[in-house]
Amino acid sequence: MAGAEDGPGQQPELDEDEAAYCRRWGAQHAGARELAALYSPGKRFQEWCCVVLCFSLIAHNLVHLLLLARWEHTPLVMLGVVAGALIADFLSGLVHWGADTWGSVELPIVGKAFIRPFREHHIDPTAITRHDFIETNGDNCLVTLLPLLNMAYKFCTQSPEALEPQYPWECFVFCLIIFGTFTNQIHKWSHTYFGLPRWVTLLQDWHIILPRKHHRIHHVSPHETYFCITTGWLNYPLEKIGFWRRLEDLIQGLTGEKPRADDMKWAQKIK
Repeated sequence: MAGAEDGPGQQPELDEDEAAYCRRWGAQHAGARELAALYSPGKRFQEWCCVVLCFSLIAHNLVHLLLLARWEHTPLVMLGVVAGALIADFLSGLVHWGADTWGSVELPIVGKAFIRPFREHHIDPTAITRHDFIETNGDNCLVTLLPLLNMAYKFCTQSPEALEPQYPWECFVFCLIIFGTFTNQIHKWSHTYFGLPRWVTLLQDWHIILPRKHHRIHHVSPHETYFCITTGWLNYPLEKIGFWRRLEDLIQGLTGEKPRADDMKWAQKIK
């Protein structure tokens, strides 16, 4: 059987062995159930706090950017939007690759809080579609809080005249933050085949955000390619130069650690 998800509406004919295999995966997989149970009330509270603070800061900073906008900034702002999307895509790939490939759920603090969702996702790829807005976006909101706070501090302490020369840079940083904040929401949409708003499917079809068909390539076991999940623009060039494979070989040579060992451990749980 292929490791990728089936497309919408596909109902393949399965023999008895394949049907038994399928029952082991998804939400009923033993590893998926155990990993889902590790989502704690404390983690939920952290996500709520991060989402509320993050979107409050986004609104605050957006208002200030709009008040400072000038037509002459347009070319550099447009360049900043593209650059922000590209860098966010690369950073999403770097984080995704790191969490997929290295570390363990048993690690203190970061294991259950941040590595656990990546392990669950490979065993039950559609679990993310059952997560609400808070669970989907809480961790990304945590990551973007510091640059949002720094930007808000500048707007509150510097005059418009002092901010004028920095405006294109601040727009670039803001776009990078926006793409970064919504990366996991975009990732969730790439696993959602029914009920998406038309504007989301258009963005996917135009490859402005990660398309569904494009992301399926990553979900072919052993999940070792196409890690970028914001726009997906960098997946092909990084794959062509063997970027992730070379990085894994380097780290394995230096540390002796085997890539995706913890990922395979959870995938092989049967009870």
